[in-house]
Amino acid sequence: MKQSKTKISTPIALTIAGSDSGGGAGIQADLKAFSALGVYGASVITAITAQNTRAVTAVHAIPNDMVSAQIDAVFDDIQVNAVKIGMLASPEIIQAVFSSIGTFDGPVVLDPVMVAKSGDKLLHDHAVQCLKELLLPKSALLTPNLPEAGVLLGCAPAASEQEMLRQGRALLDLGAGAVLMKGGHADGPDCVDLLISRANHPYRLTSRRQKTRNTHGTGCTLSSAIAACLARGMELNDAVKTAHEYLRKAIIAADSLNIGRGHGPVHHFHESWSSTMRYSTDNHQ
Repeated sequence: MKQSKTKISTPIALTIAGSDSGGGAGIQADLKAFSALGVYGASVITAITAQNTRAVTAVHAIPNDMVSAQIDAVFDDIQVNAVKIGMLASPEIIQAVFSSIGTFDGPVVLDPVMVAKSGDKLLHDHAVQCLKELLLPKSALLTPNLPEAGVLLGCAPAASEQEMLRQGRALLDLGAGAVLMKGGHADGPDCVDLLISRANHPYRLTSRRQKTRNTHGTGCTLSSAIAACLARGMELNDAVKTAHEYLRKAIIAADSLNIGRGHGPVHHFHESWSSTMRYSTDNHQ
């Protein structure tokens, strides 16, 4: 008698974000993090950027109806367990994403990409307001860095853990399910993140700052790693802790990649690439 094979469910996460031609951030970083953490990745591209490790030279927003069509196509066929949302370039795209994920009842991780490394705002005030009104209440977790939290609240970035906690609670009041205040922009030898929710006491995560310039895509990588862990069925605290440790190791290993001449990416596959797999240009000489 033939035994029936048990169908194994594959954890699936969807990223809705912009494309980074340099491969270090955005959709590319998200899919790498999903894969590294054992999760199948689907993707919806909201913008195409021309960039490398040194600069962003062009940005092209995807038409709103095409963003909606991508989301609808994925949900029509694929059982998505978690969604990560990154770069959204306009109020119209924010509205399109909100409308298309309206019936999704799984966890949504919202990474509010709105402040460039230079400190320049990437979203106009109307788009920020639209994000706050539509997508922030939909999020199971909001993951702002300190400048982004300041923009969302219309105040200066937090300069202490007490201010991080106060601002995180203010973002909860705007409707987020939980808030991860990322302290990478703060000063000091240690980087402190605070996970703030209504149900539990604040959860403090710390890591030693690494001396490296290769930190491109850290925010995208952390939020997508959390989404991957949630897709695997982890509780929020465990998902954030696992993702935080994954990113810490990815930053430590970043210099071994030697990508580009500017701010290179973190090493998404630090646990699976061995030193014997490193590419050598000697093979082509």
